[in-house]
Amino acid sequence: MACRAPKRRRVSPPPGDDDGESAGGNAKVQKQFFKSAANWSLEQDYESRPRKGKKKKDKKANDEGNGGKLLVKTPSGTWASRDDDDEVGSVASDASWLESDGDNEAVSEEAPRPVPEQPKIPVREQIRKAQEELAQIATKLNEDPEEHPGSFKAMAAVGDSSIVAIQKLCLVTQMAVYKDIIPGYRIRPASEDPAKEKLSKDVKRVRTYEQSLVAGYHAYIKTLARYANGRGTPGDRKSSQPISSVAIACACTLLNAVPHFNFRGDLIRILVRKLSTRQIDADFVKCRDALETLFREDEEGRPSMEATSLLTKMMRAKEYHVDETVLNVFLHLRLLSEFSGKASYDKVSRLDDAPVAKKNKEKVFRTKKERKLLKEQKAAEKVMAHADASVSHEERDQMQSETLKMVFATYFRILKARSPQLMGAVLEGLAKYAHLINQQFFGDLLEALKDLIRYSDSPEEDDGDDAEKEDDEDKSPARDTSRESLLCTVTAFALLAGQDAHNARSDLHLDLSFFITNLHRSLLGLSVNPDLELGAKSLHLADPESGEANKRKDFKVNLQTTTVLLMRCLSGVLLPPWNIRSVPPLRLAAFTKQLMSASLQMPEKSCQAVLGLLQDVLHTHGKKINSLWNTEERKGDGTYKPLSETVEGTNPFTTTIWEGEVLRRHYCPKVKEEVKLMEKALRTM
Repeated sequence: MACRAPKRRRVSPPPGDDDGESAGGNAKVQKQFFKSAANWSLEQDYESRPRKGKKKKDKKANDEGNGGKLLVKTPSGTWASRDDDDEVGSVASDASWLESDGDNEAVSEEAPRPVPEQPKIPVREQIRKAQEELAQIATKLNEDPEEHPGSFKAMAAVGDSSIVAIQKLCLVTQMAVYKDIIPGYRIRPASEDPAKEKLSKDVKRVRTYEQSLVAGYHAYIKTLARYANGRGTPGDRKSSQPISSVAIACACTLLNAVPHFNFRGDLIRILVRKLSTRQIDADFVKCRDALETLFREDEEGRPSMEATSLLTKMMRAKEYHVDETVLNVFLHLRLLSEFSGKASYDKVSRLDDAPVAKKNKEKVFRTKKERKLLKEQKAAEKVMAHADASVSHEERDQMQSETLKMVFATYFRILKARSPQLMGAVLEGLAKYAHLINQQFFGDLLEALKDLIRYSDSPEEDDGDDAEKEDDEDKSPARDTSRESLLCTVTAFALLAGQDAHNARSDLHLDLSFFITNLHRSLLGLSVNPDLELGAKSLHLADPESGEANKRKDFKVNLQTTTVLLMRCLSGVLLPPWNIRSVPPLRLAAFTKQLMSASLQMPEKSCQAVLGLLQDVLHTHGKKINSLWNTEERKGDGTYKPLSETVEGTNPFTTTIWEGEVLRRHYCPKVKEEVKLMEKALRTM
């Protein structure tokens, strides 16, 4: 049995000087002990205790299988251990998100990111907000536009919406605002202002407003041109009024309202571009009416000259394949009425005269020296007023001369090109402008008319090129050679009747025998024409679905029937207004006999017109041709040749007029009455 070890007694240190130090050290240790005890985790000791109900084998298996990690429920519903790679990947992804800086942001911007969907605002709500915003801006500009120069850009920015209704609303609102606030003068560009000019504060404010107005107006006109030339969106094309129609309507309104302002040429180009199309619709009619209004109301002359220049250039570029009504726009120029008379000069002088004092007004006493000074002052003012008026009239006359030159050049080129769809409008225009044509130009013009008559008498050629022009021929009216010939004859006599050209026939060597002979030869053919009493556009009713229904019915250009044209030609040949007694008897007799023969085949209205003309001829030249109704004796020898190539070769005095006996039994009572009146006039001679 082992012996117990001896018990040792702890020997305390002897009391001495170190007792105070040991007591202080124990106090420090105790204080640190209590201080650290507050931070102890009581659960740590609990966690280190062994778990009850678990064996060491299960613990080892779990430790070796998943490393002490919790199980994860898979999408299939089973429980499985978490992989280390997934955890490492998740930790790496978290670390990358935490460590993301400016470099990673640049990469993320390059990669496409899904845009968060914003709440969609209904279209009606957007339109309502746009209306309110436009109304506020327009109200500010109408009240005091000089205080809000930046509102022009804000108003245009509203139209950047993708909704077509808002775009239309913005265009119309801008048009109304600019129409109201545009001044009555043209604003010069900022580049023309002196650079070092000292300006007051008010002048600078006005200059800033004017430049903002010009910039906004220019941008607006560019927007109108873009919409007017574009086709619009598919949804816009399905609407009742596409945005192109709204843009064209705004351009027409501005051109007629403020033709004096800047960028007038851009507005005219929008209209001319629309008139260059062959399709006639409501927009085409608006543009045509706007140009006609501009021509009628233009007192300056420069806008008309610019519009005429653009129209003529467009026609030449299109090789004159334009609608007839576009050419008829030239008939609304003011120079037709102003260029010939001097009434405007007298009117200006009368307006500048001093008003006459009323009788009841008290006279102001002035000395003789004051009256003399006042008289000299009025005389000086009158001279200055006349000088200003003469300068303005000279400028306007110069512009009108250039305009007239361009119009005549266009007419002459169309005559040379022989465009059948424009021939009526050209000849009608030449007849209207006959009093303004230079006499030296008559010779070339008459030769062109003769060539046109020869071309109309020649048969139509069927070449291989006709197959390429089938589409254009289907749209253009059919060629009427007899009508073209009559139009040329009417124009030739109208040219002589205007501007006293008949007095210079001997000097200019103008010979109209070609037109007279052609008219005489065509009388028998015209009498059997089934369309004699129909116009060029009245043969068939217009299709209501086509553009013909949009043509105006009040404009009487090239709408006269063939009978009316024939009567105008015969009046110029048999009853010329410049020298009615100078017609030779041989010509009178030949036409009288030919007309009586042709009246047997004419419809009743045409027959009445011919008999009425012959009554006027008998009233004027009855003694020269009354022998044609005498059956007992003849004035000439030989045989009558109605189909002769010349009027003199027909030998009319060798025959008698027997057609009156047949017309006595005409089915129309009015024709019978005309024949009786003609014979009654013969008996009184």
